[in-house]
Amino acid sequence: MNDQAESLRQLVSSMEQQEQQRTPRSARIITVSSGKGGVGKSNFTLNFCLALKALNKKVLLFDADIGMANIDVLMGVRPRYNLYHLLKGEKNIREIMEHGMDSLPFIPGGSGLADLFTLSDSDLNYFTEQIEEISDEMDYIVFDTGAGLSKETLKFITAADECLVVTTPEPTSITDAYALIKVVGGMEEAVPFQLMINRVENEKEARQVADKISLVARKFLDIEIPMLGFMSDDNHVVQAVKKQVPFSVAYPNCNASRDIQRLAANYIANGTMQDAGTLTGIKGFLHKWLKRTK
Repeated sequence: MNDQAESLRQLVSSMEQQEQQRTPRSARIITVSSGKGGVGKSNFTLNFCLALKALNKKVLLFDADIGMANIDVLMGVRPRYNLYHLLKGEKNIREIMEHGMDSLPFIPGGSGLADLFTLSDSDLNYFTEQIEEISDEMDYIVFDTGAGLSKETLKFITAADECLVVTTPEPTSITDAYALIKVVGGMEEAVPFQLMINRVENEKEARQVADKISLVARKFLDIEIPMLGFMSDDNHVVQAVKKQVPFSVAYPNCNASRDIQRLAANYIANGTMQDAGTLTGIKGFLHKWLKRTK
């Protein structure tokens, strides 16, 4: 994995330098969502963040799956504190932040996530200040949201810079992914989507799935939804979950790991060209998110 990561770093190096020259540092806010549970969303999110980090990007992973927060479980980490302790003013952002595999920083969600939507003004201000404190150090802040169409998930999605939608070739997964896109597409803020097709036999199958969703979205919603990439249906992923080790760490040369490395490199390369001067950053995210919360 180290050799592959080094070659990918060289591929995106010149684009990174151009980005730094054109714009001040601003963390890109990404939500990862799915129309239904059981499609591998959290597993993808974790390994996607690790792949970005392997490409010298500074990434903060925020477990925002209310009621089903499990990023810590996937890494075999037992958090001492979580978001609840931050919201209650008992700890600051650095005290609740954990570090998983490859020193990836992440914010455990836990039961505190539900309290995000009932905070007083003073508590909201404290939460905002804490998040802003750490955001300037990051290139990407990735929110692993809940599956489906809950109001909490929709608030996260519509406040972010973009949403990565995870689906599989199963018909119900495709239908639910489109339903999520349709609902968000009909809201006030236009949020760019990209598709990640999970558990496919090959690239051909992934493109067939992506084309189905893209065609319907273009025809009925008048929006373009590109495919970011895909992940192979790889038994090593299941084995890694049982070990509570990310598959890209436990099995760096398996098909799924190679897919995630390629996907992360493509994401950085494409994003570098498109994002100059367009990011709202964490302040913009919090402004939009708080507006929907109050």
